Amino acid sequence: MLGRDDEYVATLERAHQTYLDEGEPARAVRCAFWLSLTLTLRGEAGRAAGWLGRGQRLLDREDRDCVERGYLLMPLVAQHEIAGDAAAAHEVATAAAEIAERFGDADLLAIAMHSQGNALAAQGQVGEGLALLDEMMVAVVSGELSPIVTGLMYCSVIDGCQQVYALRRAQEWTAALTRWCEEQPDMVAFTGRCLVHRAEIMQHHGAWGDALREARRAGGRADPPMRRVAGMAFYRQAELYRLQGEFARAEAYYRDASRCGTEPQPGLALLRLAQGNADSAAAAIRRIAAETTERLARVRLLPAYVEIMLAVGDAESARNACGELERLASGLQSGMLDALVAHARGAVDLDAGDARAALVSLRRAGEAWQELQAPYEAARVRVLVGLACSALGDRDSAALELEAARDVFSELSAAPDVARIDALSGGAAAAGTHGLTPRELQVLRLVAAGQTNKAIAAALVLSERTVDRHVSNIFSKLGTSSRSAATAYAYRHELV
Repeated sequence: MLGRDDEYVATLERAHQTYLDEGEPARAVRCAFWLSLTLTLRGEAGRAAGWLGRGQRLLDREDRDCVERGYLLMPLVAQHEIAGDAAAAHEVATAAAEIAERFGDADLLAIAMHSQGNALAAQGQVGEGLALLDEMMVAVVSGELSPIVTGLMYCSVIDGCQQVYALRRAQEWTAALTRWCEEQPDMVAFTGRCLVHRAEIMQHHGAWGDALREARRAGGRADPPMRRVAGMAFYRQAELYRLQGEFARAEAYYRDASRCGTEPQPGLALLRLAQGNADSAAAAIRRIAAETTERLARVRLLPAYVEIMLAVGDAESARNACGELERLASGLQSGMLDALVAHARGAVDLDAGDARAALVSLRRAGEAWQELQAPYEAARVRVLVGLACSALGDRDSAALELEAARDVFSELSAAPDVARIDALSGGAAAAGTHGLTPRELQVLRLVAAGQTNKAIAAALVLSERTVDRHVSNIFSKLGTSSRSAATAYAYRHELV
């Protein structure tokens, strides 16, 4: 709990040997289980497997029933989870829970119920899975479990809630984890995870400055063995910098996250889109989507996939991805996921020219984001609502929607989104035009916002050929040769 992992492992090894010397092999098996788990979390797979094998061999020699048999079922559960066999994971976890209840072992029961809940959620039975996790958390907050299991369950349940987009539950358990960590100021274990979770919740609620500070603290509390926590902290910082238009910083943190073993997608692909490198964005998101098969993992990728496919003009891929997102999300009973689905559907319908249908979905998405107190996502929806109103000839409503969205983006310091709004609404140019005409400034702002020529043409009601000419003129006047270079120039000279 103090972060002294090497001493912890050495003490467990001594305890294991002492139990063997005293003729208590079952207790030695318990030590082997914790050694295996700890070494697994540290990324030492070989040593972890060795201790697990030793524990299993000792248990095989025992004729009597004991609770340790339940503990050694949990690595098998993990194997089924990694293989994507949620039904098998649930079956083994249920057997472990029965052993725990028979022996009255609260720690094992909590671990097993947690696995049961995750397995149910992975099979689409999200309500039943969350109910099991809630029941298990009663033991956690009541102080019935050992400190290590308490911390593990807090972090694992919050992870599980975020994976199924149960934002309110994740927020509730994060607050409880924060209180538990604050009661033990010397504790190092789990505090980094707690801070990462807090940062993500703060980001959703629009407290970006606070979220960035918490993510930085999380990275500082993640000692070398906890590379996954450090990777999560780096990824969260990268996301915040991306949204604020600090692209160089964002890229550096995505790379740091990758070095720690954290997948930098879809954030890095969205960064490339924001930098004007739509082809790289599309290649990256297509690659990660093609190799991702697990249901909830695909759900996390598909909103970004839809956004990027629309940006590069691949309407068919965007439409297919939106349909898949709708199918995967059905039955998950998540307000946040409902908002993501409605947002994607509205964007696809708007791109197809069906502004009326788009408004129905977008209004639903906006209401959901407002209820979840997620101002940035709500503002992004309002931009699309404004474009839909404009397409239907309602210029006044379009202006009001864009103005409201710009106010939110400005308050959040979401520079790329502010630039896009200014381009769409013909906002005042920054000091000095660098030889660009007002129309070229509009086009440059949309280029800087990651829009393709096709999207710019639709937004400004121009032909693609005209937009091509404007982009060529912009490159010539600014002395640049690519969209990313023009974007960098625009930010450097405050043209956006």
